[in-house]
Amino acid sequence: MWVVFAFGSALFAGLTAILAKCGIKNTDSNVATALRTIVVLVFSWIMVFVVGAQSGIGSISTKVMVILILSGLSTGASWLCYFKALQIGNVNKVTPIDKSSTILTMLLAFIFLREEITWLKFLAMVLIGIGTYLMIQKKETENKKEDKKWLIYAFGSAIFASLTSILGKIGIQDINSNLGTAIRTVVVLVMAWIVVFVTGKQNTVKDIDKKSWLFLVFSGFATGGSWLCYYRALQTGPASVVVPIDKLSILVTIAFSYLVFKEKLSMKSGIGLVLIVAGTLTLLI
Repeated sequence: MWVVFAFGSALFAGLTAILAKCGIKNTDSNVATALRTIVVLVFSWIMVFVVGAQSGIGSISTKVMVILILSGLSTGASWLCYFKALQIGNVNKVTPIDKSSTILTMLLAFIFLREEITWLKFLAMVLIGIGTYLMIQKKETENKKEDKKWLIYAFGSAIFASLTSILGKIGIQDINSNLGTAIRTVVVLVMAWIVVFVTGKQNTVKDIDKKSWLFLVFSGFATGGSWLCYYRALQTGPASVVVPIDKLSILVTIAFSYLVFKEKLSMKSGIGLVLIVAGTLTLLI
């Protein structure tokens, strides 16, 4: 079942990127992240009570709680970087870099979780790496000067996402995955709002239009669904396989970016996408 949950996570994650992109067009990315997290928090705790996992809070050890908090902080940092990159960069370029966290996560899983490395997994890493490189290459026909800051934020998102996956895998081994997700979300929410107040953007909430609010709320629900599926898959499946499957959300993101934002892939980017998908599917062999 962990494979099914992993693919479910990919579907919801792909929808999250597009809905969030629509919601942050006229909204500060940090404020949008903080508002979305409120929806995710409510959604995740509802699931905790639906499955009756709330009784497990008292049995969580200090070590597990610390790991969950660190995982939440990594998630918060990844989100802040990712949605800032989405706000100033092209979805078709930001998303592949964010998904490149797959390679780092696989390496960390081999080192810290002692997961087996095979020649197929090595081949998958190579294919995903080459595919990501091809997808972020600038089109030769682009003439306008591009703000390169999105690149820094996108790589920051990938690094923190990798740490999130490893810490999350360790933290939910002995507790209900829904409960672990809910606890981590509390940390993300606190972190997100601290950033909002530090940057002095809290007053911009009242300026958000109804359409942006709608997209932010729906992206929050999509994120909640993705997280619940993702950590359920991580709890029983190997991180070095679950994470790459989750990153197939790039297919959903790119499909919707074409339909919604009219962002087209170049031939080079198309080849890169094929390599990323091929590398990911290789892990299921």
